[in-house]
Amino acid sequence: MSYNPPSIGPAGLTIPSYEDILDDNLNGFLSIFGANQYVGNDSAIYQFISIISLKTSDVCQGLQYVYNQFGAMTAVGAGQDRLYKLNGIARLPYTYSTATLTVVGTPGTVINNGAAQDTNGFTWLLPSPTTIPGGGSINVTATCTTPGNIAAEPGAISIIATPVGGWTSVTNASVATPGNAIETDSQFRARQSISTAVPSKTMLAGTRADIAAIAGVTRLNVLENFTGGVDAYGNPPHSLTCVVEGGTQAAIAEAIYNNRGIGCDTNGNVNGSPTAETVTVVVLDPITGYPTPISYMTPTYVPVYVTMNVHLLPGGTSATIAQIQADVVAYLNSLEIGESIIFSELYGAALNARSNPDMPTFSIYAVASALTPSPTGTTDIPLNFYQVAEGVTANVTINSV
Repeated sequence: MSYNPPSIGPAGLTIPSYEDILDDNLNGFLSIFGANQYVGNDSAIYQFISIISLKTSDVCQGLQYVYNQFGAMTAVGAGQDRLYKLNGIARLPYTYSTATLTVVGTPGTVINNGAAQDTNGFTWLLPSPTTIPGGGSINVTATCTTPGNIAAEPGAISIIATPVGGWTSVTNASVATPGNAIETDSQFRARQSISTAVPSKTMLAGTRADIAAIAGVTRLNVLENFTGGVDAYGNPPHSLTCVVEGGTQAAIAEAIYNNRGIGCDTNGNVNGSPTAETVTVVVLDPITGYPTPISYMTPTYVPVYVTMNVHLLPGGTSATIAQIQADVVAYLNSLEIGESIIFSELYGAALNARSNPDMPTFSIYAVASALTPSPTGTTDIPLNFYQVAEGVTANVTINSV
C-alpha cells in the first residue's frame, strides 16, 4: 500500500499504517540522497528513520483515539463519561455485597463497630450498634468492606472478626446479595444504547429505557398485554408488567408512571395473586397531586443445579476443576430475567476454562441440569417471565472421572 495522510471521509477517519509511513520516509530519503544509498534493516539510517516513523505512527494512533471519543459506539473511559452525559446517564459506580447475618449471644449485649469475616478472608460490617435481644439472636444486614461482586455462600460468614464479650457466634443462612464492580465501558455502552429509546415512538420501549437508566438497576423484563383478556403469562388485560432487579422503588415506580399509557394497569402479580416479590408504590401526580398506586415485581431467584463429569488431560489440575465450576456459575448468573437455561451453553461455559483451545486440558464426558438437586436433565430449562437463574457454587458439581 502507498502512504496516504490522515483524512476524514465517508468511512470516518483513515490513518496510514506504520509500514506505509516507514516506506514513504525511506523513499523520501532515497529521492534526496540518491537511490544508491544503503537502507537495509541493519543500517544506521534505517534504524533512525524507523524511530521517526514509529513516532509519527504513534501520533496517528493518538489521533484515532481522539476521533473515537466523539462516537457513542467507540468512546471509552473518561471520554465515554463526558459523551454519555448528553443522554443524561452516568457510569454506575461500584456497590458493596450485603448478607443477612444471624448474630447470637447473651441478651443485652451491645456490639459497636462489629465485624464478621468469611472463609475467604473478606470482612463484613454489622450495623453499629447491634444489640442482641432477649431471644439471644438477631438477624442484621451486614455490608462487605470490599466493593464489587463478593460472593458468600450459606455458612461462609462464620468468623467473629471483632470479639465482644457476650457475642458467641455469627453465620449467614442464605447466600449473600452480590455487589457490582464499577460499570465497564462495554456495559455502559449497552445501557446507553437502551437509554436512547427514551424518546421512542412506543411507550413500551420508553418504559424499558427509563427503568434501565436508573442507577442500580441491573436486569429487567418488561411485558405488555394490550389484549382484553389474560395473556399466556397470566397477566391481566391492558396491563404493563415490569420485573426489575436493583434500583430504588420510588425511582422505578416513577419511571413506570411517566411512561404507562392512559388507563393501563401496572401489574405486580403472578397469575392474579400478589407474591413476596410484589412492590407497590403510590406516586403523586406532579400537577394535581392525585395518588396512583404503581406496582411491579422483583425477580424470583431460581437455584439451578448442574452436575458435570470431566476427564482431566495432561496439564489439567484441581485448579482446572475449580475454574470450570466458576465459569458455569458465572454463566448462570449472567442470564437475564425470564431467560431460559440453554443446555448446550453449559458446555460452552465450561470450555471457557481452557487457557489454550489448541491444547485442551480436560474432556467433558457428561452434563446434567435441573431446578432440583441430583439433576438428570439434558434439555433446555425454561423459566417464567419473572424468574431468573441463580448460580451457586454449592449447586454446581464438577466430577473428575
